[in-house]
Order: sequence, then C-alpha cells, then structure tokens
Amino acid sequence: MDRTVLAYVVYLVISVCLTVWVARTLSTNGRVFLSDVLHGDERLADAVNHLLVVGFYLVNLGFIALYLKAGHSVHDARGIFETLSVKLGVVLLALGVMHLGNVYVLNKIRRRGLMEREQFPPVDPDGHTPTPWSGSPKPAGA
Repeated sequence: MDRTVLAYVVYLVISVCLTVWVARTLSTNGRVFLSDVLHGDERLADAVNHLLVVGFYLVNLGFIALYLKAGHSVHDARGIFETLSVKLGVVLLALGVMHLGNVYVLNKIRRRGLMEREQFPPVDPDGHTPTPWSGSPKPAGA
C-alpha cells in the first residue's frame, strides 16, 4: 500500500473516532445543560440535543473529508507522522472550536432564560403603585 494512502486511512480512522467520541461526550453531558436551558422540558431537550449532534457530525465529518487531501506525497514513516500531526491537529482545533461555539451559544440562551425566570412583576399583584398624591385627593382630571 502506498504510504500516502496509509496516511489517509490512519487520518480518517483517527479523525472519525475523535469526532464520534466528542459528539457522544457532548450529547451525554450536554443533555442536562439543555434541560436546564429549556426550563426542564425533557422532550425538547432531547430533540435539540439530537439536532445539535447531527449538525456537529455533518460539519466535522464534512471538514474531515475536505481536509483529506495532502498537498504532497508521503515517502517515509517520518512523512506519515508529520502529515498526520498537522491534519489531526487541525481537526482537533476544529472540534474544539465547534465545542466552544456550542457551549457559548447554549450559555447565552441559558442566561437569557435565567434572567426571564428571575424577573419580578413591577407591582405586587395585590399592591398598588404609589403616586405623589397617595393619601391626598387626586388632582383634577386624574
């Protein structure tokens, strides 16, 4: 087997395995986070979690496929390791950026949800809004 093809095969196997591992980790641990973001709606959390995982796979596997081609032929074992280190390093950076992007967006959604939950009505339901003329007769026309 040609060494360049060997480098391609090793790159694909490692990259796909890393993508599957990261996606499963995000899916498993992100479900709790999504449930909190979506105010305990478990069905919606599961659906959003599944959609995020599918999107994660599509983007990362597409990137892996596009980044497959090496710009040069690999002639020896050293070349295999050098090519793989560059390619896998870029894939790992892409996976990390995707992960941080997901966490950032979900955290923004979560914070917005927490702010909505913590807001109180401007007036107690059984209270009234104090006015400057409270306790005195209301001005004419009021």
